[in-house]
Amino acid sequence: MYVCNCNGIRERQVRAAIQAGARRPAEIFKACDSKPQCARCVCDMRQMLDEQDEALKYAAE
Repeated sequence: MYVCNCNGIRERQVRAAIQAGARRPAEIFKACDSKPQCARCVCDMRQMLDEQDEALKYAAE
């Protein structure tokens, strides 16, 4: 599934960037060698980042 249609960034690429240490949408774009254009995908990226933070929080318990 595409997260960013403008840059052709797929969900797996976003998740890989997050796993590599990205903590903000800007870092995800940088990891994918692209720049935000319309920014519609930023909300989805933030949601994916939040999901990762929640998963880590529960894993630490």
